Amino acid sequence: MRERILVRAPNWVGDLVMALPAIEGIRASYPNAEITVMVKPPLEELLLGNPAVDHIFSFDKKKDYDGPSGIARLIKEIRVKKFTRAILLQNAFEAAIIAFLAMVPEREGYATDGRGMMLTRGVRVSRETKKKHQIHYYLDLLEKLGLKSAGEKPRLYLLDSDRQYADGLLDESGYAGGPIIGINPGAQYGAAKKWHPERFGAVADKLAQEYGATVLIFGGPGDVGSAAAVQASMKSKAVNLAGRTGLRGLMSLIARCSLFITNDTGPMHIASALDVPTLAVFGSTNAAATGPYSSSKRVVKEPVNCSPCLKRTCPLKHYRCMEKVSVPMVLEAARSMLEGRDG
Repeated sequence: MRERILVRAPNWVGDLVMALPAIEGIRASYPNAEITVMVKPPLEELLLGNPAVDHIFSFDKKKDYDGPSGIARLIKEIRVKKFTRAILLQNAFEAAIIAFLAMVPEREGYATDGRGMMLTRGVRVSRETKKKHQIHYYLDLLEKLGLKSAGEKPRLYLLDSDRQYADGLLDESGYAGGPIIGINPGAQYGAAKKWHPERFGAVADKLAQEYGATVLIFGGPGDVGSAAAVQASMKSKAVNLAGRTGLRGLMSLIARCSLFITNDTGPMHIASALDVPTLAVFGSTNAAATGPYSSSKRVVKEPVNCSPCLKRTCPLKHYRCMEKVSVPMVLEAARSMLEGRDG
């Protein structure tokens, strides 16, 4: 009987990108299985073109599966698909109880959030695993389940339509060649992860002047204010894309960048997965656990005794970790990357 595997993916853009090597490892372990990845919208866009994925089950809990009746409907839909195995990369209790009530025979994942009784194989999170990069957090689960690895580098797959979209938007913006600098000043998790917009603007201005670069400002609908603040602080022309692209459009335009300068947030991981040189500013979060994961990356961070605190907002109200990251620090790192001095 052919295995029918349900993979419950994480709920955030960056977490899903960091889980991609694990999804490819599941494919390597079950080459003949029918693999369905269950994910919340719009994250399904990150999986398009991925050869490890046969089907995408995109579910909008607030829209289509709200309340007890909605959850019951979701459980029924999973049950009728007759999955033989569920591998839960998401840690929540809800993911386990849904797979349990949907009568998936084999249910595997980390035994977190009190959900061990819902799993047929629950894996304890070791101290060593907690210290590793998030990519290895997911890969360690596979190893402890006796599954294979297909490598540790996240990969995203662009389609011809994505490349055509990027070409069209750049032409529309008057792009005439030369380096493209991507600026990503937002962060969904909270203000503690955000470097100052005017400092992003100062760095972008200098790079535009020194290298004749075109500046693209990225961001989702929640980042419109930060992106506007970057643009307003600049003397050079910049193309503000915040709130104008979906995830596929974001991917296609990030892929065209010569350098992507960003906070610790989902698009940072997209840039790394696309092998775009990535310069990340870190403050409240831990670069060893969630930093960019590629051969061309730099992290700019000024250590303070309260970092990483992993909080959404600074409890001290003055964001020392971000205040100490200066424009010259980021500018020098950017120049080094653009000029190939990082090796």
